[in-house]
Amino acid sequence: MRLTLLCGWLMCLTALAADRPNIIVILADDQGFGDLSANNPQSKIATPHLDALAKAGLRFTDGHTSSGVCTPTRYSLLTGRYHWRTRLQNGVLGGFSPPLIAKDRLTLAGLLKQQGYATGCFGKWHLGMSFPLAGGGLADDGGDFSKSPKDAAKIDYAGDIVGGPVDHGFDTFFGISASLDMPPFVWIKDRRTTEIPSATKTWLRTGPAGPKFEAVDVMPSVIDQTIAFIEGQQKADPAKPFFAYVPLNAPHTPIVPTKEFQGSSGINPYADFVKQVDHDVGRLLAALDKQGLADNTLVIFTSDNGCSPAANIGELQKAGHEPSHVFRGHKADLYEGGHRVPFLVRWPAKVKPGVSDALVGQIDFLATFAEITGAAVPATMGEDSVSFLPVLRGEKPTGRQGIVSQSINGSFAFRDGPWKLCLSAGSGGWSSPKPGPEEAGLPSVQLYDLSKDPGEKTNLQAQFPERVATMRAELEKIIARGRSTPGEDLKNDVAVQLIKKSPAGKAKAKKK
Repeated sequence: MRLTLLCGWLMCLTALAADRPNIIVILADDQGFGDLSANNPQSKIATPHLDALAKAGLRFTDGHTSSGVCTPTRYSLLTGRYHWRTRLQNGVLGGFSPPLIAKDRLTLAGLLKQQGYATGCFGKWHLGMSFPLAGGGLADDGGDFSKSPKDAAKIDYAGDIVGGPVDHGFDTFFGISASLDMPPFVWIKDRRTTEIPSATKTWLRTGPAGPKFEAVDVMPSVIDQTIAFIEGQQKADPAKPFFAYVPLNAPHTPIVPTKEFQGSSGINPYADFVKQVDHDVGRLLAALDKQGLADNTLVIFTSDNGCSPAANIGELQKAGHEPSHVFRGHKADLYEGGHRVPFLVRWPAKVKPGVSDALVGQIDFLATFAEITGAAVPATMGEDSVSFLPVLRGEKPTGRQGIVSQSINGSFAFRDGPWKLCLSAGSGGWSSPKPGPEEAGLPSVQLYDLSKDPGEKTNLQAQFPERVATMRAELEKIIARGRSTPGEDLKNDVAVQLIKKSPAGKAKAKKK
């Protein structure tokens, strides 16, 4: 009798563990869809560890960010809410910007912490944090602390930083405030810098830096800290599941591969850095194997946007490598190359290996993790998040039918099945036609059938005006309702402008 009860108890524990997998989200920085060999058979950059991850899990071919640049993507990923519902209507934040996530906003970490998870963030935050000022107060307003040494000198680096990861559901944080080319150049551990940034250094931008801080050390250190978190958690409480959010600094600028990888691709430093990303992801996966955690750990690898022109795309193409694969554009754009990204999911205990063409977004992580763990999401939170757990189970997709994307200047694109509407005459970003004079003479909107034209070469807006009108009306509804999922209407934080004027258009309006 006792043996039967014991076996039943153990079976219950096993079932509970399977329903609360460890979760790791790895977010590469500026890595293109075609930079993975698994996505791009003609890729000239070797990515064996990521290819193995793709082979062992589910590889999504239609996975998206909410933006062509990093800060807005990170907001949507962590909150399940479109970033353009906040004050951030275009561009990105800086290293000293005030927090973008509201104090009461539920995040992935907060959700999972409520479910008993240990939570850690390791890498590039880039969602704002409030640095303390000498004499009191926070550096949320006033001078441009990123550019002015005089203003930066007002920061009290010995004080507590507010509004960062540990104020948004994470038990611990080790990383940098924003992109690696944005000051302050210093490690942050939880609420404090690990050293006073008394030096001045330059990585594209110049600013206060820790004397010991070096850009080349960041990528390997982020992985080291993540592995230490996993090992420490296993030692302290192996029954407690963990969530590790790992927003990498690579292969974003400064492009600084370690000596081991310099020249390894035979193409250029960006390709070398992509190889290092692959290697370091392999190190993390090996750590899971060593701890015996691989089977019940949900690992997601994705990127915050497409490949950046800083990669020297022309040089990559000359070598036969297309970082956006067959898709048009790159980082910052409305076009697919800006926001269609690598999207790999491995969970051996539950997910069968394969390839899915289901439409999914990083904005869907919150609803998906909630369904996996049985968590209840308040009706006012995760208002744009749709669970893709049915897809992971091998069931027919029934959730997401459309998704909204933005370019760096805030121009909107909207998907409805295979159709894509761009409310812009051009890219809205950095590829041609760029906002301004390059758009002269072009239709004010673009419509593409991605099932027949994945490269967005043929604008069909003139042939299908009714579809343009219908999709625009649906996008307007999504904006006005404050949510895109069923439920009571909510409010956006600010008024949202549907059509963004180009620089030329603004100048013309002022002249009038």
